[in-house]
Amino acid sequence: MSRITTLEEHASCGGRVGFYSHSSESLGLEARFGVFLPERALAGERVPVIHLLAGLTCTQETFLVKSNAVRFAAHHGIALVAPDTSPRGAGVAGEDDAYDLGTGAGFYLDATTPAWRRHYRMGTYVSHELPELTQAEFAIDGARRGIMGHSMGGHGALVHALRAPQAWKSVSAFAPICHPAVAPWGKKAFTAYLGPDRATWARHDATLLLEAGHTHPTEILVDQGGSDKFLHDQLRPELLAAAAGAAGQDLRLRVHQRYDHSYWFIQSFIADHLDHHATILNAL
Repeated sequence: MSRITTLEEHASCGGRVGFYSHSSESLGLEARFGVFLPERALAGERVPVIHLLAGLTCTQETFLVKSNAVRFAAHHGIALVAPDTSPRGAGVAGEDDAYDLGTGAGFYLDATTPAWRRHYRMGTYVSHELPELTQAEFAIDGARRGIMGHSMGGHGALVHALRAPQAWKSVSAFAPICHPAVAPWGKKAFTAYLGPDRATWARHDATLLLEAGHTHPTEILVDQGGSDKFLHDQLRPELLAAAAGAAGQDLRLRVHQRYDHSYWFIQSFIADHLDHHATILNAL
C-alpha cells in the first residue's frame, strides 16, 4: 500500500510533475513534497534524481514551478524531488512571526533546543526519510542521487553533500548562505534551533565543514548574482571559496554581474546545473 497521498499531478515535458503528502515520522506532522518523473521513469526505468532545496518562505512547489529545471531534467532523463522548507503547523510559539525563522525557514537541520526539537527535524527528513520514501514509491535510483539548492536551500545542499558525499553524488547551489555562522540569517536560526554554543554550529556550516576537512569528491558548482542584495552580509561566497581552496576542494564559483537573488537568475543558469549533475549521475 502506498504511503503517500496524491494532491495533484500534471503532464510536463514528456513526463509528470506531481505533488504529494504523507505522514512524516521525522517531523511528526504531515509533510508535502513535489516530484518530476521523466518519460523513462513513467515507463518503469529507474533514473537518477536531484533533490531541490528551496529558500526562505518557499514551499515544495517553488523550485519546480519557478526554476525551469523540469525542462532540462526531462532532457537528461533525471527525476527531481522537492521537499517543503520546514514543518507546517508545529505549534511552536513564534514560528509564524518572522520570515527567517520557523515556518518556511527550517534550514534543513535537526533542531536540538527544547522549543523546536520535536518537529523541526528537516535534516533527518532530507537526508533519510524523503529519499527512502521517494525511492520506494517512484522509479528512482537511489544510488545516483544529487542535491541542489537556492539561498537557505543552497546552504542545505552544500552541508548535506559535504557531510554525506557517499549519499549525494553531485552538488550545486545558487546564491547559498555559505557561512551561516557569521551571517545574520544563520546566527538567528542557529541560536534558536541549536542554542548559543557556536561549537555546535560547525556541522551545519559549509565553510566550517571545509575548514574541518570535509570535502566532496566531485566539483561543486556555485552560481552567484553580482547584484544580489544579500551578497555581502548574508551569503559571503568568498569565504566558501577560501575554505575550499585551503581544503583542496574543487569549486567552480561563478559571479554573474547584473543578476540578483531571484528565480529569474536561477532560470538563466539552471541548464548549466542540470548539465553538471547529469555528467556525474549518468556516468555512475
